[in-house]
Amino acid sequence: ILGKKGEELATEFLLKLGYQIIATNWHERKFEMDIIAQDQNQLVFVEVKTRSTSYFGNPAEAVTPAKQKHLVDGANYYIEKHEIDLECRFDVIAIIKNNNEQKIEHFKDAFYPEA
Repeated sequence: ILGKKGEELATEFLLKLGYQIIATNWHERKFEMDIIAQDQNQLVFVEVKTRSTSYFGNPAEAVTPAKQKHLVDGANYYIEKHEIDLECRFDVIAIIKNNNEQKIEHFKDAFYPEA
């Protein structure tokens, strides 16, 4: 439930920044993307990490190299399937959400695909 709420908050956050939301919670085969959006002439794949506390560090730290590779593979699949010819980037939105606090951090270009 917390993750779902985080994805909704992240979607609202991106819409306020002027992003066009293409898909939320997209999954096909073994791939999943929390949010696929367009920011001007860039296709943006957004991973949302939501936690109820920052006790164990910033939620963005949960986007490990293995997770990054999986996201890149999923993005490549999506791009090929939909024949997209746009520059792409990977963002991470980290959310701390509990009764007292709601903090959203947006990391643009959070990581780059390995060459």
